[in-house]
Amino acid sequence: MASIEFFSAISFLFLCFLCIESSVHDYAGEQFISKGNAFVFHGGSEGLYSSLQNQNGSMSFIRFEKISFRRPNTANLSTGLIQAIVFEVEDRETIGGSAYGGQRAVCCTPDLAKLGVCTQGEVIRRPSTKNPNWPQVLGVSFSGDDLVATLPSESIQITETGMYNLYFIHCDPHLNGLVIEGKTIWKNPTGYLPGRMAPLMNFYGLMSLAFVILGIFWFSQYARHWREVLQLQNCITLVITLGMFEMALWYFEYAEFNETGVRPTGITIWAVTFGTVKRTVARLIILMVSMGYGVVRPTLGGLTSKVVMLGGTFFFASEVLELVENVGAINDFSGKARLFLVLPVAILDAFFILWIFTSLSTTLNKLQARRMMAKLEIYRKFTNALAVAVIVSVTGICYELYFKSNDVYNERWQSAWIIPAFWQVLSFSVLCVICALWAPSQNSTRYAYSEETSEEFDKEDTLTLIKPSQVHTKDVPSSLEPRPSQSNNGSLNEDLEEDKTE
Repeated sequence: MASIEFFSAISFLFLCFLCIESSVHDYAGEQFISKGNAFVFHGGSEGLYSSLQNQNGSMSFIRFEKISFRRPNTANLSTGLIQAIVFEVEDRETIGGSAYGGQRAVCCTPDLAKLGVCTQGEVIRRPSTKNPNWPQVLGVSFSGDDLVATLPSESIQITETGMYNLYFIHCDPHLNGLVIEGKTIWKNPTGYLPGRMAPLMNFYGLMSLAFVILGIFWFSQYARHWREVLQLQNCITLVITLGMFEMALWYFEYAEFNETGVRPTGITIWAVTFGTVKRTVARLIILMVSMGYGVVRPTLGGLTSKVVMLGGTFFFASEVLELVENVGAINDFSGKARLFLVLPVAILDAFFILWIFTSLSTTLNKLQARRMMAKLEIYRKFTNALAVAVIVSVTGICYELYFKSNDVYNERWQSAWIIPAFWQVLSFSVLCVICALWAPSQNSTRYAYSEETSEEFDKEDTLTLIKPSQVHTKDVPSSLEPRPSQSNNGSLNEDLEEDKTE
């Protein structure tokens, strides 16, 4: 074999960790793109499970509905052939070829046609080693002076589990400017959810249940000790409520998607927004707690505007990224555009972590200096939990980078759902730790900021700093020793001043 196959390069451009907008792929006037000696349009990529794995008789298929091709009026009225090729990602090497070790091509060249291995004007393909009937190829040609050619409606049954790709290809340069219209429907045995997303519906159902259990625990404690509730605990209540709405919305979004094959835009936007608000509020709460807000200081003072600005910037960057990833199709923008959206969120997260641990260090030193042992103990546990969470996060990032760098063609699509699930579980675990440390109780007020206590400790620290060193009693007369009486007011005043000094 020569260098990397031409069709593999095409797959690399189009199969960049796809998150398809819907299993009903609509084509509304999209044009073919020139790639080498072929003109290519990517029709979709999804993980599909075998129909034979389902026990209730539901079929897994790809169905072509009302697919038509329109050539421009100025095109040469040739009978150019347009082919639809469906292949499993493991069979990508069966597409394309070369003559005499030359450059690989997708369309059959005159040299290859002379060798009898293909027909000139068609796509080069070889039977799959696993299934001789694959790749599946459908074709249609223009008739006479017709400007529109329609592909017959047909369904392709999926009998092997895998990541399937659909490409529309033609080899006629005279059809430059050709556009496609219509739709294809992709269905798994359990519904219309793409294979990589199907496990997430059950996952979000379980996460909704987990948030309900956490909410029952928290709200019961909140109702029992509502008189001792702190401002911090009100913020935690808000995060739990947002999390319950987010998980429920994601579950209903996936359930609707699985039922209809079209992603419900309204529910998706609400789910994304609730999730972004929850993550922003959670980070701000952790930052304010790390600064000692409500514990060793009543307000954030001059830092309030900086904290609000950081939170607002993070919300905006995260909202844009999540909307593009979940509402719009990933196919619509390149890897560089995605990097442009991910990078600001990553930088802001790193800034949050740096500021949080710097503030925690300062707060721990204050608590230790003031000998607030109860608050010091809870802050130490909080710091240890955050440190473990950061270590686990770094491990998760390394695994995600390794996973994506070694899965260019999405061959491990069945385990891809673990990555988004991991971040949800980690976020929920940190929330559980915070709830356990700051759960409402009859002793909640002892963790709150107290002005009197603060003044007492400040006074004690000051007295410690100015306390004089001990001297021998024979050098300083005792205040209990009798003093000689003074006969005039001036001497009496001097004695009083001396007593004050002592």
